[in-house]
Amino acid sequence: MASNFRTLNIVHMLDNNQDKVEENKSNLSQDDNPTSNETKEEKLEVSSTPENDEVSEAMNEVEEKVAEVAEKAEELEEAEESNTEATTKEIDYSTLSLEDLVVALTKVLNEQAVNKVKKQVDAIKNAFNQQFGAILAEKKAAFIEAGGESIDFQFSSPIKATYNSLLSQHKKERDTHYNDQEKSQKLNLEKRFEVIDALKNLIADADTKTMYKQFKEMQDTWRGIGPVSKTKYNDTWKIYHHHVERFYDLLHLSNDFRDLDFKNNLEEKLKIIQKAEALAESEDINDSFKELQDLHKIWKEDIGPVAREMREEIWKKFSQATKKIHDKRHDYYRSMKTKFDEIIQKKLEIVAQIAKLDTSKNKNHNDWQESIVEIEKLRQAYFNVGKLPYAKSEEIWQQFKVATKSFNKAKNDFYKGEKSGQQENLNKKIALIELAESLKDSTDWDKSTEVLKKIQADWKKIGHVPRKFSDDVWKRFKSACNYYFDQYHKSKNAISTEDQLIIDAKKGFLETIKTTETNTKEDLLEAIDTWKNLGALPNSVRYLEGKFNKQIDRLISTLSIDKSEIEMLRFKNNVDGFAANNDVRKLDSEQIFVRKKVDEFVREIQQLENNLGFFSNAKPDNPLVLNVKLKVEEFKKELSFWKDKLSYMKRINY
Repeated sequence: MASNFRTLNIVHMLDNNQDKVEENKSNLSQDDNPTSNETKEEKLEVSSTPENDEVSEAMNEVEEKVAEVAEKAEELEEAEESNTEATTKEIDYSTLSLEDLVVALTKVLNEQAVNKVKKQVDAIKNAFNQQFGAILAEKKAAFIEAGGESIDFQFSSPIKATYNSLLSQHKKERDTHYNDQEKSQKLNLEKRFEVIDALKNLIADADTKTMYKQFKEMQDTWRGIGPVSKTKYNDTWKIYHHHVERFYDLLHLSNDFRDLDFKNNLEEKLKIIQKAEALAESEDINDSFKELQDLHKIWKEDIGPVAREMREEIWKKFSQATKKIHDKRHDYYRSMKTKFDEIIQKKLEIVAQIAKLDTSKNKNHNDWQESIVEIEKLRQAYFNVGKLPYAKSEEIWQQFKVATKSFNKAKNDFYKGEKSGQQENLNKKIALIELAESLKDSTDWDKSTEVLKKIQADWKKIGHVPRKFSDDVWKRFKSACNYYFDQYHKSKNAISTEDQLIIDAKKGFLETIKTTETNTKEDLLEAIDTWKNLGALPNSVRYLEGKFNKQIDRLISTLSIDKSEIEMLRFKNNVDGFAANNDVRKLDSEQIFVRKKVDEFVREIQQLENNLGFFSNAKPDNPLVLNVKLKVEEFKKELSFWKDKLSYMKRINY
């Protein structure tokens, strides 16, 4: 009875505080200020001094950020992206055609979340509306000039219909997303109030046998509830936390449970303070501030109160660590402002260079290609200067677009004029095609080959033709030239009587080599010389060279000589074969390969010798040092071997 009487007295005493909290709850949607009954951890009752005001300001800033993140955790990345320039190069949509803009819009809407595309969609809309508006004005002017009345003018475009359809669907999806988000936040708010009401009832019933277990279940439920509006987040938490402290004040009837919880909570909060103090020393300001927000959320959401006599002390420590990070962050942004001013100045200088670029002397395609390369370098320099917050970059970005737009207009005007000359180019190319087709069956190889080569050279000098004819004329021209040169090469590869004698002699010698089982180095070299002296093979039977080399490799493998000497014999045999057949392509390829191997071994030796420099104080018999020195010697031998190959190739006259 005495225990129940004490419980009722405590419940009655706690209810006096509850009445004030209920008043705050009823006004929650209208008042976002802290409640009058918030805990000492949330608002220390201290005198107003400059130092304390600064701490409060720092804590409030972090708390507001925590509320914002809690409301839209999944959209944090979008919020950051909207405040800075894109990490990748921005697309200048003003340079795209209407068709390409619709393709870009489709890609953006299909590949990115509906709540992350505002910047790209707005940029595409601006570019599309400007281009389509210009076309519309041009069409209307032509209509009126032809005698039509302005009121009767109508113009429709399939690409505009597709564009409108994409935007309409995007708007529906966007509205659905934010409506669902708002409904979810309202439902989560109701769930939080349900937990608060259940906690109040638990305190009112004060069943000491079951209330601790029920309280823990309520804590788990609270933590599992999704985000609420940032305007409701802090106050709902303060109401909830108030009743949590009421519960712990009531729990003194069962000191074991309460003291154990207080002890665990204190340990966890001290860990958080240590982490916050460590973050205050970090050089990465942005990451530190983000992690600090996480620590505040854990402090509020996941960890309960501590013993009353410790609350003010640990909250003060946490507040001081928070203020230190807050101050460093503000100092960082002050320094960034200076850096941003420098970036702005550099970007404006680049914009001025683009605006001053003189294209009046561009008379042909090559001139414009040079200007395009120059513009692209300036564009790249603009993006490489550095990133700016969106608020600072937008005005400069618009100036940049105006400057590039002026260049693009001049470029487009030139190529529009070029189209008028493309028909003439088409006629010239058709004339060359007809000439090539008239010569493709000619057997006057010397004269016709010379004419065909001139036709090919003239073709390259002619400019662009209309795109719809480009592939067809090229295929006709290529077909005529290929047919002629195929016949030409077949004629050149035809085997003469003299060539047939060489082929027969080499086939006979090859059969003799096949039956040879043992030999000396001198015999082998003599066989190679004999093969070369028999004469060069026509292209059509070059495969005999491969068969001969295969037999030489077989015989080399039977010699009792050094491995490197065997390899050199094979190398010389192959290279001599290329030279005998005047196969310049294979000789060049082999020399490039040999040079590459020489360079590789030089780099390996240099690297190992540099590594030895790090062991200057090591003993001469150090195993690691000995191993490195051994590798150096091995690589030097290999290098000498490949240099010998290169020297041999340099002596070949081809």
